[in-house]
Amino acid sequence: MHPTTKWLFIIFMVFDATKPFAQTKVSGIVKDNHSRIIKGVTISIKGSYDGGASDSTGKFSFKCYDKGLQTIIVKSIGYKTVQQSIMLSGTPITINFSLHEEINELTAVTVTAGSFEAGDKKRAATVLNSLDVVTVGGANADITNALKTLPGAQQVGEQEGLFVRGGTGYETKQFIDGTMVANPYSASVPDIASRGRFSPFLFKGTVFSTGGYSAQYGQALSSAVILETIDLPESSQASASVSTVFVGAGLQELAKNKKSSWGINYGYTNLAFYFALVPQGPTYFHLPEFHSADANFRIKTKGGIIKYYTTFGASNIGIRRPNIDSFNLNNVYGIINYNWYNNLSWREYLGKGWHMNLGSSFSINTDKINLQIQNKLNQRVYTSISYIDSINTAITSYQNLSQVKAVFEKKLSGISAIRFGGEYWYGTAKSIVKDTNHLLTDNFASLFSEADIYLTNDLAAKVGVRGEYTSQVNQLNVAPRLSLAYKTGVHSQVSFAYGQFYQKPENSYYYYGNQNLGYVKATHYLLNYMRTTTLQTFRFEGFYKKYNNLIETPPTYQFDNRGSGYAQGLELFWRDKKSIQGLDYWVSYSYLDTKRQFDKYPSVITPTFAAKHTASLVVKRFFNQLNTGFNFTYNYASGRPYYYFQSTGNKYMIADEGTTKDYNTFGCSVNYLTKIKKSFVVLVGSVTNVFNSSNVYGYNYNHNGTYKQEINPPAPRFFFIGAFISWGVDKRQDAINNNL
Repeated sequence: MHPTTKWLFIIFMVFDATKPFAQTKVSGIVKDNHSRIIKGVTISIKGSYDGGASDSTGKFSFKCYDKGLQTIIVKSIGYKTVQQSIMLSGTPITINFSLHEEINELTAVTVTAGSFEAGDKKRAATVLNSLDVVTVGGANADITNALKTLPGAQQVGEQEGLFVRGGTGYETKQFIDGTMVANPYSASVPDIASRGRFSPFLFKGTVFSTGGYSAQYGQALSSAVILETIDLPESSQASASVSTVFVGAGLQELAKNKKSSWGINYGYTNLAFYFALVPQGPTYFHLPEFHSADANFRIKTKGGIIKYYTTFGASNIGIRRPNIDSFNLNNVYGIINYNWYNNLSWREYLGKGWHMNLGSSFSINTDKINLQIQNKLNQRVYTSISYIDSINTAITSYQNLSQVKAVFEKKLSGISAIRFGGEYWYGTAKSIVKDTNHLLTDNFASLFSEADIYLTNDLAAKVGVRGEYTSQVNQLNVAPRLSLAYKTGVHSQVSFAYGQFYQKPENSYYYYGNQNLGYVKATHYLLNYMRTTTLQTFRFEGFYKKYNNLIETPPTYQFDNRGSGYAQGLELFWRDKKSIQGLDYWVSYSYLDTKRQFDKYPSVITPTFAAKHTASLVVKRFFNQLNTGFNFTYNYASGRPYYYFQSTGNKYMIADEGTTKDYNTFGCSVNYLTKIKKSFVVLVGSVTNVFNSSNVYGYNYNHNGTYKQEINPPAPRFFFIGAFISWGVDKRQDAINNNL
């Protein structure tokens, strides 16, 4: 052996012999802060290759060849990294670690009690998106009609609005980009509900809160529909539509740098052609006619976006029906409506965890209503019978509402956050009845604060308080809100919500003179279980709602806040896109027990808009090989109560009562996707009440209550055929991806 090689061999043998005496064995166990073992945790010595990982029992063990004071690092996805100093001297070391969860949006629990969310938020519980709205069979692309397939909403067809959990339509409010919409529905005539004013494709996110909603929103006693408009469009595009009831066209232009956009749309609806094909129950002396135009611009800022949206609508409807007290006479109702709505919002990241949301809106609404008694020759007449002749009148109503709102949010540790802000409304309402003027003004202000507190990924709380003042009732209220959520499994959780909600009286109460009225109040309690995966959602919720200070309207017109009531029930929702390939369906069911004493009600009774049982089944199937989607919806509601109230001096009594028959309707739609040269086309056909169910919403009574008349839909069915054409963006693939 060469001498040099010999010495190298000797040195290596000496080093190898002394090596075991330089080792330090490090072992222990890793658990979380709830003493649960964690497997797959990486444990290593900083600056070296020595280390190991915890096994299925949370235990780890490895040998380290370094000496002296070292730093041991413990890492695991979903947990905060731990670093700790240790002294390595060759003596075995046992060291245990307790890791705390790293709270993040992807794994953290979400408070869901009382809310159905849909949109592009990572933690949203997806229930309905814009495409869902337009493909609910028989909903005819109306947001409210689509929401009626969810638990909590009643099947009320004779009035516009959402009637939720024993509440009136007035108790549900809609908010766009944070500010309230004063007139979200088109003008209507008695006993016929109208559509919403806004297209579902205007919005990227929807929250349907059936109770317990955020302290950022107020003046909604039962429910809030919170809508968030889209940001920039995907690309420039043009669109056109033609159908049996309307035509429309639009343009959306995206800047080349994709930092701004603008757009315009116009639509015209006239039902003359449709009514010629499909006879209606009422007689129209002016067929329903609607004009709508809207415009928008959006500008990306350094850390956010500025959005503006404006829409103008004009409508004219005239309807003639037999007078219920004299069939030789007709009641005539004509309405001309003008509505202008504006919304400006600015969302910005301010740095250092601060976010700002500013919003403002301005709206004008004018209704010109003409009421007449006419003979069979369509001539205005007077009969010398006071309760008939009182119908001959003219009403002009003006409503203006201006709002500003500011919300500031500060991110705390993890994803916890605190937000606070305020809003101010200035509203005027003027009603001219014949030559008598009624003018109301209201200054409304509110302050609110709210915190999202994530104790762990499994436990979260939302704590808030809202204070409001309105000059209309000259009162201040303070409304606490609390929500809790606890994750019971990877995909499941339970939530609880409590809140107090106030609402000022409707303007119509003040047209009868100076009324000393205060806020109406509701207290909500909700308990919710939810299990959701990418393709399936199961939701079960129980609730109790207590009403106080409801407004009673005795025959003397001296209104008061002595009314009260309650609503309680159970709700079930199941949506499944997984079990049957290509099939998307959801089932909802609501049980409602509610009674209240308000309006003319002489005692605590079930209101006429409340059904004890409601249920919906929505089924959607898209066939790729046919480029065609089929959509079916079945809605059911048990019979609703009806009453005839008779005046007996200073109060009312129930002179007649009963229950309508059960409500049933089956709707369907078909969507065919095609391409014509450079345009992308969706052909749509839709039918409501396919099986011609005879539905009754309630009854109208004559003056003496000796005769009642059914309130029915204006026609048994509604048919729709239309073509929607776009240039620049192919929306057909969106339809396929979302099972149109």
